Amino acid sequence: MPFIMLASLIDMITIGLIIPVLPALVGSFTGSQADQAHWYVLLAIAFGVANFFGSPILGALSDSFGRRPVLLIGFCGLMFSFYATALAPTLQALVVIRLIAGLMQANLSVANAYVADITPPEERAKRFGMLGAMFGVGFIMGPVIGGLLGTINLRLPFIVAGSMAVLNFIYGFFVLPESLTPEKRRPFQWRNTNPLRSLYGLTQLKGAESLVAVVACAGLAQFMLYTCWVLYTTFKFGWGTLQNGLSLAAVGVVAAVMQGLLLGRILKRISVRRLAVLGLISSTCAYALWGAATQGWMMFAIIFINLLGNTVGATIQSLISSAADSHNQGKTLGAVGGLNSLMAVLAPIIAAVPLKLVAHLPRGDWRIGAPFYLCAVLQATALFLTVAHFRRERHARHGTAAA
Repeated sequence: MPFIMLASLIDMITIGLIIPVLPALVGSFTGSQADQAHWYVLLAIAFGVANFFGSPILGALSDSFGRRPVLLIGFCGLMFSFYATALAPTLQALVVIRLIAGLMQANLSVANAYVADITPPEERAKRFGMLGAMFGVGFIMGPVIGGLLGTINLRLPFIVAGSMAVLNFIYGFFVLPESLTPEKRRPFQWRNTNPLRSLYGLTQLKGAESLVAVVACAGLAQFMLYTCWVLYTTFKFGWGTLQNGLSLAAVGVVAAVMQGLLLGRILKRISVRRLAVLGLISSTCAYALWGAATQGWMMFAIIFINLLGNTVGATIQSLISSAADSHNQGKTLGAVGGLNSLMAVLAPIIAAVPLKLVAHLPRGDWRIGAPFYLCAVLQATALFLTVAHFRRERHARHGTAAA
């Protein structure tokens, strides 16, 4: 566990470095906020489309050849992505770079499969939370460093991120052990790499079928948040790279505290299912409040209030992982990664409409929060689906007991 946690930490720092500066880099090529929003959304779509097709392939490869080599491929993808972005001369070149990077990166789903390999089902929610805490710590350090470096030069954070990806590759190559034993591997088959087939396979997992829709709704809301955050705070509050870096670091602090320190203690008192419901309630309220915020400090306050919202991913993923057998963790969690990638494709397309409609509005206008109001509706839908799923489970158990 310490090996994969450190690898994930470095991975997330490199990604966090570029988040506050990528929209500004896109803006350096454009002449208006509307054009900036258009091209930034196009970059997000390019990465999401490529990752949607790449994730199932890499997940299936990890089931056949082990997690370690596929993680190393992902680290190479990060290296290429960051160095190439730092040197990109045009917006068109940036789109091509994001396409190639999306094909090579499935680090999150493979890292989750790694954790599932070494963890019994009853401990997975806690372990997924520990892994999520590393992503949270990376989100604390990365955006702050990226924001500071971005004030010096917009391309400098990409060079630093690429160098850290090199270090992660070296660490993974020499230190990271393999988690998937040979007897648990299965032959590679191209039919298992079809992203649509993988998504269909998720719906066939006994006991977790309807949770796929929950992952879709919650994932779509989350990726819309990622797409809109920097542009939203820039349009509404006039924030720069440093303020955005600090706000994203605050997200990381809350995620690290909840998933790394509090999640295990909470799960001793309440069930995974109840925590998933509470987390969805919290995040639904948070999205609505972010959209309605009238001052920049309110964004920080809502981040810290939304503690339970950081448990949704670990709890739902734990339930889905427990429904899959030990030979198909990579395929299953790769399919979850593919589903999230599909949501990453749809999120910018959906978010682009309200973003373009509000780009001309004056700072502070409540209507600029339109993308976040839509996120709140999606999260509320996920909450409704989750409660309905758990009720069906309870009724089925009662019926079995009565029989």
